[in-house]
Amino acid sequence: MFGALDDIAGPVAAAALVVAVLALVVAIVGSRRRPAADPPAGRLDDDPSMERYVVAQAERLEALTAAVAVLQGQATAADGGLRHAIAHVGLVRFNPFDDTGGNQSFALALLDANADGVVLSSLHSRAATRVYVKAILSGRAEAPLSEEELAALRDAGLAI
Repeated sequence: MFGALDDIAGPVAAAALVVAVLALVVAIVGSRRRPAADPPAGRLDDDPSMERYVVAQAERLEALTAAVAVLQGQATAADGGLRHAIAHVGLVRFNPFDDTGGNQSFALALLDANADGVVLSSLHSRAATRVYVKAILSGRAEAPLSEEELAALRDAGLAI
């Protein structure tokens, strides 16, 4: 969610810097284009309102820089927490036994961005339902996987 903020923080700071530099350039160019006949009091660099404007722009730039730094810190913290959130899900429904119908059995893969997670399998029959969980670490299973479990991992985006 905050990954987009991290992507935009740098460009926002760069845009603010460009605006401040452009304002300064316009002020300097404008002051040099004044006719020589103007009295010294009419020069742009002697204009207190222009000085206030440049100071105000510098303060705005400092405030924007501080705000961007805060946003970058928040985005980094959010990205770190999201790294372990469930990011990839794969589900395969199937019928392992001849005496039941409706594909009530399933294999569910739940993985984070590091390809760590679990494959949860449920085998449903008329007599019982059994549930199995197998850990996945860095895309590798701790125990042998059935075809349906492998299909659920592929469905979750893991190249097997």
